[in-house]
Order: sequence, then C-alpha cells, then structure tokens
Amino acid sequence: MSRHCPVYPQPKKNKASVLWTFFGKRRSWLDGLYERSYRMKMGEVHLPGLDLYMVNEPKLVRQVLVEDANVFPKHDLLGKALEPLLGESIFTTNGEQWERQRGMMDQSFAQTRLKLVFPLMNAAANAMVERMDALPDGVTTNVDLEMTHVTADIIFRTILSIPLEGDDARTIFHAFERFQEMAPRLLMPIIFRFPNWLAPWFTIYKSKRAAKEIRSVLERFIRTRFDAYHQGNPGAYDDILSSLLEAVDPATGKGFSFDELVDQVAMLFLAGHETSASALSWSLYLMAMDTDIQERMHNEAVVVMGSEPPEYADIKSMELIRNVFRETLRLYPPVGFIARQVAETQQMRDKTVHANASIIIAPWLIHRHRDLWERPDEFDPDRYASESAKDSLKCAYLPFGLGPRVCMGASFALQEASLILGTLARRYRFESVVGNMPKPVGRLTIRSENGISLAVFKRTTIEPLREQL
Repeated sequence: MSRHCPVYPQPKKNKASVLWTFFGKRRSWLDGLYERSYRMKMGEVHLPGLDLYMVNEPKLVRQVLVEDANVFPKHDLLGKALEPLLGESIFTTNGEQWERQRGMMDQSFAQTRLKLVFPLMNAAANAMVERMDALPDGVTTNVDLEMTHVTADIIFRTILSIPLEGDDARTIFHAFERFQEMAPRLLMPIIFRFPNWLAPWFTIYKSKRAAKEIRSVLERFIRTRFDAYHQGNPGAYDDILSSLLEAVDPATGKGFSFDELVDQVAMLFLAGHETSASALSWSLYLMAMDTDIQERMHNEAVVVMGSEPPEYADIKSMELIRNVFRETLRLYPPVGFIARQVAETQQMRDKTVHANASIIIAPWLIHRHRDLWERPDEFDPDRYASESAKDSLKCAYLPFGLGPRVCMGASFALQEASLILGTLARRYRFESVVGNMPKPVGRLTIRSENGISLAVFKRTTIEPLREQL
C-alpha cells in the first residue's frame, strides 16, 4: 500500500497570523488557514461590514447546499468577479433566471451522451500525445501548460467540433492566465461591499480586457453556428453546441439568445478546462511522487487498452486510475471553496446567523478534516476500498458540489480524466525534478503557483496485456 504526504501550505498557528497573511498578501486564501481550521465544525469572523461563517460539519453542509438551498442562494462574491467573462450564465445567476437556464442546460447535457463525445475527446488526447512525443526524452516539462492545452482542446472539440490551435490557443491561454491573476483581487472589495469608487479600477480594467479577448474567440465560432441554425441550416454536428441550440424553455418555447449562448459556453469553457487542467496536473505530480502507484497505473492501462487506441468501454475498467483521480480531487479540489449568502435568519448549531451573512464551505478543509478522514493529508488511492472511506465519501467529499447546483459536468470530467491519465500512464513515465516542488495556491482554482514541472520519459515498449484481464 502506497502512502505519502504531498505538499500543502502549512497551517498558521493562530487567527492573528491568518488575518495578517490574508490581508497582507491576498495572493492565496490557502495561506490564511490555521491549524484549528482543519478540525472545527463551524467558525466565524466578524469585522465591520462582514459577517462570515465557515461551515465544515457534514450536516450543516447538507443544510446549506441541499435541504435549504433556496435559503442559501449563491453568493455574488465569485459572480461579480467572474461576470466580465461569464456574463449571466448559470454560474453567476440565482432565482427564476437560474432555474430557467439550468433546466435548458440539463436538456442539453441529457442529449449529449458521453459515448457520443468520446471520439472527440480521444482526438484531443491523440493530439496531446503527438505534442509530447515531439519532446526530447527526459526533458523537464511544465505539465500544467500541457494539461491546460489538452483540456481546452477537448472543450473546443466537444462544444464546437473544432480543435483549438494556433493563434486562438495562444490568445485564450494568455488571457486566461491574466484573468486568473486579476479575478481574485476583486474578491476583497466584494466581501466588504466597498463602494464602486473604492474598487481597484486598474484590476477591473485588466480583468475585463482579458475576458473580452476570450469571449471574442468564442463569439466568432458561435456566431457562425447560431446564424446557420436559425436560418434552417444547422449542419450535422454531434456536439454540445448543437444541444444548446436545440434547448428550449418549456414555459415560453424560446431558446437561448446569442448573448445567453455565449455566456453559457464561456461558463462551460472555464468550468470544463480550468478545473480539469488543475486536477490532472496534480494527478501527474502525485504519480511522479509515487513510483509504485505509477507502475500500477501503467500496468492497468496496458492491460485494459493494450497497444490499441482506447475504446469507450475501457474507461470504466480502469479502477486504479479512476481512484487516483478521485484521491487527487480530495487532496487538491479544483474549486477550493463554495460561497453562499443567507437570505433569511437561520439557526446553525448554537449560532444565530442573520440575513445577508456569508457562508463559506471549503472542500479543501472538509477533504482534509481530521475528524472526517483517516490519514487526511496522505495520498492513498487504495483507501477507497475501506468501509471508513466509503462513509467519508458519502458525507465529506464534494469536489463537484452538492444539491441543485451540483456540477452538471461531473461525469464528463471523470471520463476525460480517465482517458487522459490512462493514455499518459500507458505511454510515459513521470519523475519529480529536484528544486521544482509545486506550491498550492488558492485563486479561482487550486493551482501550483509556478506550474508543475516534471521530467517526462517515453516508455520503450507497450506490450499488449489484455489476456491478463
């Protein structure tokens, strides 16, 4: 059984150091956590203009996200920060507008079967292999960049049926990098409800500029398909955009407008490539740090897929690879916190939580909670065979959220991850590089501050071992 403790920011000793770090640096909210954060059931911070509660207890988490979800609408914290990019998508809206949009999005994803988009995913994975095969053997590579590329390519292919290449890829990569850096800096003024004239105008300008560059690329491709569809020439596409164009609101019979469509695609693009890229990069780091697990993953990929191109049925047969990704999502959940606002005064444990207070649910903390997981900081993909881990999965595992706003792309992400990790484990060996230890930072997602650099070696032979099944 393989066990080791991968990197994570060491907790602070007391609240004073938390406040100093959080307000002094503001580069990563992970740096603002202290030792008790990983044990408490519920915490609170009260400052002028701010009543904030941190909820870690599973029963309270279900109350907020599932049972009384209408009393705890989505906080405008991230919504306002992401609005330049996502507009009025289902990620940023609440109430009737969100219900209408979510119903139409559910229609689209019900029609877009995972088996249908598998060939498009596989084409992107093959393009990834071509890029990596072109690298010198053993070269140190920023796998963060490659995972960002392949997941963005998968999203482009599965939404728009086209690969992400050339100038468009460069535009989106650089713009997303700038947007990732700027958006978290907008959170503090939103938390404290600063007036507009106190907002960091230069940060807002740079954030909007980066968002505009991304949306301009998306708009160009969507406009062509949108106009053709409404002129009666939809074309023969088996992709997500086709399903979005066909979705209608049952109450009105109307579909998405062009602007609404761009908002939803931008949301899918952000959620579908940024979060997946983060989780896949951390998976490769964990593989590189554990040679036993990596060799077992390689053997499983070869046994299941042999030397042939992967098939849709292969995905469900790679149990270890799926558990490695599951464990990665536990240790490094891409969405590190979920923010909700209190619509009506509530009683939570022994506290009266007044309307307009902020609720923070942090999968990062819940997934590492000392009372909810055995050996919470250790990497152990074999843990999921135990009964205690199965219990923890039920009550203390939420990488995709919970309740009505649970991520609709969870199955998509799991299929994508199994395909990419299986493809990589079968063909390459990854090793850590001395002096290149990643540092987790909490921004829009949990990423490594300077990327994740690993040495990549090509496997000399890939023996077909399907007879071992």
